[in-house]
Amino acid sequence: MSAKKPVSKKSSNTQSSKPTPRSAELMLIDNLAEILNTTGLSEIELEQKGLRVRVSRNLVASYQAAPAMAPVAAVPAQAATAVAAPAKVMSPGDNPGAVKSPMVGTAYLAPSPDTPNFVTVGANVKQGQTLLIIEAMKTMNQIPAPRSGKVMQILLETGQPVEFGEVLMVIE
Repeated sequence: MSAKKPVSKKSSNTQSSKPTPRSAELMLIDNLAEILNTTGLSEIELEQKGLRVRVSRNLVASYQAAPAMAPVAAVPAQAATAVAAPAKVMSPGDNPGAVKSPMVGTAYLAPSPDTPNFVTVGANVKQGQTLLIIEAMKTMNQIPAPRSGKVMQILLETGQPVEFGEVLMVIE
């Protein structure tokens, strides 16, 4: 039988070698870090009873330079006016009706696998109506509609991990 915990010897002149009990906050941070490792998320944030904890990891992204563009032949002036700038496409995050995730967790569009989704694209919702559920730390959190309107986009699938601030739906 081998011991898994190292035995620390007391030193008479230092107190740092004395084992200290782990606080609940440190254990929470360790648990959140473990969630980051198992889910592959880059950051997680939790707020409970006035305590707000955010754990993130630095990811090194590698970027490749775009290949050099070949020179383009000059476009005649008449054709240049016919080519209009593309209409500005609004990303879901810029939309004022964007519903963002208030936490990190796993999103579910229905209360259980054998029931219909809370909402579908095109459905009219009222402010406060449940849109989806996010499971975080074994707790199911209902996410209400922040405003009344029509569901224009659902940007996730049931069972998908979501991050804090990620756009989940768009309501107009």
